[in-house]
Amino acid sequence: MITGNKPLIRARELTKAFNKVEVLRKIQFDFNVGDRIALIGQNGAGKTTLIRCILGQYIFDGNLEVLGKSPRSNRVDILKEVGFVPQIPPPLKLTVKELLNFFAGLSDTTVDEYVEIAENLGLQVNPALGKPFVALSGGMKQKLLVAFALGKKPAILLMDEPSANLDPAAREIFFDYLGNYNKEALLVLSSHRMAEISGLVNRVVEMDFGKIILDKKVETVNH
Repeated sequence: MITGNKPLIRARELTKAFNKVEVLRKIQFDFNVGDRIALIGQNGAGKTTLIRCILGQYIFDGNLEVLGKSPRSNRVDILKEVGFVPQIPPPLKLTVKELLNFFAGLSDTTVDEYVEIAENLGLQVNPALGKPFVALSGGMKQKLLVAFALGKKPAILLMDEPSANLDPAAREIFFDYLGNYNKEALLVLSSHRMAEISGLVNRVVEMDFGKIILDKKVETVNH
Protein backbone atom coordinates (compact mmCIF):
# COMPACT_ATOMS: atom_id res chain seq x y z
CA MET A 1 0.00 0.00 0.00
CA ILE A 2 1.42 3.38 -1.01
CA THR A 3 0.42 6.52 0.87
CA GLY A 4 1.68 10.07 1.03
CA ASN A 5 -0.59 12.09 -1.22
CA LYS A 6 -4.25 12.90 -0.73
CA PRO A 7 -6.27 9.72 -1.38
CA LEU A 8 -9.12 10.05 -3.88
CA ILE A 9 -10.06 6.39 -3.41
CA ARG A 10 -9.38 4.58 -0.14
CA ALA A 11 -10.11 0.93 0.67
CA ARG A 12 -9.75 -0.86 3.99
CA GLU A 13 -10.53 -4.59 4.31
CA LEU A 14 -12.59 -4.33 1.12
CA THR A 15 -14.29 -7.65 0.43
CA LYS A 16 -16.78 -8.71 -2.22
CA ALA A 17 -18.27 -12.19 -2.57
CA PHE A 18 -20.58 -13.74 -5.15
CA ASN A 19 -22.41 -16.85 -3.93
CA LYS A 20 -20.00 -17.06 -0.97
CA VAL A 21 -16.98 -17.01 -3.28
CA GLU A 22 -14.75 -14.07 -2.39
CA VAL A 23 -13.70 -12.15 -5.50
CA LEU A 24 -12.12 -9.34 -3.47
CA ARG A 25 -10.40 -10.47 -0.28
CA LYS A 26 -9.78 -7.79 2.37
CA ILE A 27 -7.83 -5.49 0.07
CA GLN A 28 -6.37 -2.19 1.24
CA PHE A 29 -5.03 0.74 -0.75
CA ASP A 30 -4.94 4.49 -1.20
CA PHE A 31 -5.24 5.74 -4.80
CA ASN A 32 -4.03 9.32 -4.64
CA VAL A 33 -4.08 12.68 -6.41
CA GLY A 34 -1.82 12.46 -9.45
CA ASP A 35 -1.53 8.66 -9.45
CA ARG A 36 -1.40 7.03 -12.88
CA ILE A 37 -2.13 3.42 -12.00
CA ALA A 38 -1.78 0.32 -14.13
CA LEU A 39 -4.22 -2.17 -12.61
CA ILE A 40 -3.02 -5.51 -13.90
CA GLY A 41 -3.74 -9.20 -13.36
CA GLN A 42 -5.18 -12.25 -15.05
CA ASN A 43 -8.87 -12.67 -15.87
CA GLY A 44 -10.68 -13.38 -12.62
CA ALA A 45 -8.14 -11.50 -10.50
CA GLY A 46 -10.84 -9.05 -9.35
CA LYS A 47 -9.96 -5.94 -11.36
CA THR A 48 -13.40 -5.34 -12.90
CA THR A 49 -15.14 -6.16 -9.63
CA LEU A 50 -13.00 -3.57 -7.87
CA ILE A 51 -13.88 -0.95 -10.49
CA ARG A 52 -17.57 -1.74 -10.17
CA CYS A 53 -17.38 -1.37 -6.37
CA ILE A 54 -15.73 2.04 -6.85
CA LEU A 55 -18.59 3.00 -9.20
CA GLY A 56 -21.13 2.02 -6.54
CA GLN A 57 -22.58 -0.84 -8.58
CA TYR A 58 -21.99 -3.54 -5.94
CA ILE A 59 -22.70 -3.95 -2.26
CA PHE A 60 -19.49 -4.90 -0.45
CA ASP A 61 -18.02 -5.56 2.99
CA GLY A 62 -15.30 -3.47 4.57
CA ASN A 63 -14.72 0.21 3.92
CA LEU A 64 -14.44 2.02 0.59
CA GLU A 65 -14.41 5.78 0.12
CA VAL A 66 -14.37 7.66 -3.18
CA LEU A 67 -13.67 11.40 -2.86
CA GLY A 68 -14.25 10.94 0.86
CA LYS A 69 -17.75 9.52 0.39
CA SER A 70 -19.46 6.15 0.23
CA PRO A 71 -19.87 5.04 -3.40
CA ARG A 72 -23.17 3.40 -2.52
CA SER A 73 -24.98 6.20 -0.66
CA ASN A 74 -23.38 9.10 -2.58
CA ARG A 75 -23.28 7.49 -5.99
CA VAL A 76 -24.83 10.36 -7.98
CA ASP A 77 -22.45 12.97 -6.54
CA ILE A 78 -19.41 10.75 -7.03
CA LEU A 79 -20.23 9.83 -10.62
CA LYS A 80 -20.20 13.54 -11.55
CA GLU A 81 -16.47 13.46 -10.79
CA VAL A 82 -15.70 10.07 -12.35
CA GLY A 83 -15.14 9.20 -15.99
CA PHE A 84 -15.52 5.51 -16.86
CA VAL A 85 -14.79 3.45 -19.93
CA PRO A 86 -16.10 -0.13 -19.52
CA GLN A 87 -14.55 -3.22 -21.06
CA ILE A 88 -17.90 -4.16 -22.63
CA PRO A 89 -19.99 -1.25 -23.99
CA PRO A 90 -23.49 -1.08 -22.48
CA PRO A 91 -26.45 -1.90 -24.78
CA LEU A 92 -27.77 1.67 -24.88
CA LYS A 93 -30.74 2.30 -27.19
CA LEU A 94 -30.35 6.09 -27.17
CA THR A 95 -29.11 7.62 -30.40
CA VAL A 96 -25.67 9.19 -30.62
CA LYS A 97 -27.28 12.65 -30.67
CA GLU A 98 -29.33 11.86 -27.56
CA LEU A 99 -26.24 10.61 -25.75
CA LEU A 100 -24.26 13.72 -26.68
CA ASN A 101 -27.05 15.91 -25.32
CA PHE A 102 -27.33 13.75 -22.20
CA PHE A 103 -23.63 14.01 -21.34
CA ALA A 104 -23.55 17.73 -22.14
CA GLY A 105 -26.45 18.17 -19.72
CA LEU A 106 -24.59 16.29 -16.98
CA SER A 107 -21.38 18.27 -17.29
CA ASP A 108 -19.89 21.66 -18.08
CA THR A 109 -18.71 20.24 -21.41
CA THR A 110 -20.52 21.20 -24.61
CA VAL A 111 -21.70 18.80 -27.30
CA ASP A 112 -19.09 20.29 -29.62
CA GLU A 113 -16.27 19.46 -27.18
CA TYR A 114 -17.37 15.82 -26.96
CA VAL A 115 -17.68 15.67 -30.75
CA GLU A 116 -14.18 17.12 -31.17
CA ILE A 117 -12.61 14.38 -29.05
CA ALA A 118 -14.57 11.64 -30.84
CA GLU A 119 -13.58 13.01 -34.25
CA ASN A 120 -9.94 13.33 -33.19
CA LEU A 121 -10.13 9.61 -32.40
CA GLY A 122 -11.34 9.03 -35.95
CA LEU A 123 -15.11 8.77 -35.49
CA GLN A 124 -17.26 10.54 -38.07
CA VAL A 125 -19.97 11.78 -35.73
CA ASN A 126 -22.45 13.50 -38.07
CA PRO A 127 -23.39 10.40 -40.12
CA ALA A 128 -23.93 8.51 -36.85
CA LEU A 129 -26.07 11.08 -35.00
CA GLY A 130 -29.39 9.35 -35.69
CA LYS A 131 -28.13 5.82 -35.03
CA PRO A 132 -28.78 4.00 -31.76
CA PHE A 133 -25.57 3.49 -29.78
CA VAL A 134 -26.24 -0.25 -29.63
CA ALA A 135 -26.16 -0.46 -33.45
CA LEU A 136 -22.67 1.05 -33.78
CA SER A 137 -19.54 -1.03 -34.40
CA GLY A 138 -17.33 -1.92 -31.46
CA GLY A 139 -14.74 0.67 -32.45
CA MET A 140 -17.32 3.44 -32.84
CA LYS A 141 -18.80 2.66 -29.43
CA GLN A 142 -15.38 2.73 -27.81
CA LYS A 143 -14.45 6.08 -29.35
CA LEU A 144 -17.67 7.63 -28.09
CA LEU A 145 -17.25 6.18 -24.61
CA VAL A 146 -13.68 7.48 -24.46
CA ALA A 147 -14.87 10.92 -25.63
CA PHE A 148 -17.55 10.98 -22.92
CA ALA A 149 -15.08 9.94 -20.20
CA LEU A 150 -12.33 12.38 -21.20
CA GLY A 151 -14.70 15.22 -22.08
CA LYS A 152 -16.21 15.36 -18.59
CA LYS A 153 -12.75 16.36 -17.27
CA PRO A 154 -13.30 14.24 -14.16
CA ALA A 155 -11.11 14.04 -11.05
CA ILE A 156 -10.99 10.26 -11.46
CA LEU A 157 -10.70 8.33 -14.73
CA LEU A 158 -11.43 4.59 -14.55
CA MET A 159 -10.74 2.63 -17.70
CA ASP A 160 -11.28 -1.12 -18.06
CA GLU A 161 -9.35 -2.36 -21.12
CA PRO A 162 -10.09 1.00 -22.78
CA SER A 163 -8.08 0.46 -25.97
CA ALA A 164 -9.43 -3.03 -26.72
CA ASN A 165 -11.65 -1.97 -29.64
CA LEU A 166 -9.57 0.95 -30.90
CA ASP A 167 -7.64 0.83 -34.17
CA PRO A 168 -3.90 1.64 -33.96
CA ALA A 169 -4.30 5.29 -35.01
CA ALA A 170 -7.09 5.92 -32.49
CA ARG A 171 -5.10 4.12 -29.80
CA GLU A 172 -2.14 6.44 -30.32
CA ILE A 173 -4.32 9.55 -30.13
CA PHE A 174 -6.10 8.17 -27.06
CA PHE A 175 -2.81 7.63 -25.23
CA ASP A 176 -1.71 11.14 -26.17
CA TYR A 177 -4.88 12.45 -24.49
CA LEU A 178 -4.08 10.43 -21.36
CA GLY A 179 -0.46 11.55 -21.38
CA ASN A 180 -1.56 15.19 -21.38
CA TYR A 181 -4.47 14.74 -18.98
CA ASN A 182 -4.85 16.88 -15.84
CA LYS A 183 -1.86 15.99 -13.63
CA GLU A 184 -3.95 16.35 -10.47
CA ALA A 185 -6.42 13.70 -11.62
CA LEU A 186 -6.30 10.03 -10.70
CA LEU A 187 -6.10 7.60 -13.64
CA VAL A 188 -6.72 3.88 -13.16
CA LEU A 189 -6.06 1.81 -16.29
CA SER A 190 -7.02 -1.83 -16.08
CA SER A 191 -5.23 -3.62 -18.90
CA HIS A 192 -3.69 -6.87 -20.05
CA ARG A 193 -1.31 -4.86 -22.22
CA MET A 194 1.21 -3.54 -19.72
CA ALA A 195 3.71 -2.72 -22.47
CA GLU A 196 1.13 -0.47 -24.10
CA ILE A 197 0.44 1.66 -21.02
CA SER A 198 3.84 1.52 -19.30
CA GLY A 199 4.77 4.99 -20.60
CA LEU A 200 1.69 6.53 -18.99
CA VAL A 201 1.78 5.16 -15.47
CA ASN A 202 3.70 5.97 -12.30
CA ARG A 203 2.38 3.07 -10.23
CA VAL A 204 1.63 -0.58 -10.86
CA VAL A 205 -0.97 -2.48 -8.81
CA GLU A 206 -1.23 -6.19 -9.57
CA MET A 207 -4.14 -8.32 -8.41
CA ASP A 208 -4.42 -12.08 -8.19
CA PHE A 209 -7.25 -14.15 -6.73
CA GLY A 210 -8.88 -11.07 -5.23
CA LYS A 211 -5.79 -9.75 -3.45
CA ILE A 212 -3.25 -7.05 -4.24
CA ILE A 213 0.04 -8.90 -4.63
CA LEU A 214 2.15 -6.01 -5.93
CA ASP A 215 1.96 -2.24 -5.43
CA LYS A 216 4.97 -0.28 -6.58
CA LYS A 217 5.91 3.11 -7.97
CA VAL A 218 7.53 3.20 -11.38
CA GLU A 219 9.22 5.86 -13.48
CA THR A 220 6.90 7.54 -15.96
CA VAL A 221 8.27 7.72 -19.48
CA ASN A 222 6.98 10.58 -21.58
CA HIS A 223 4.59 9.07 -24.12
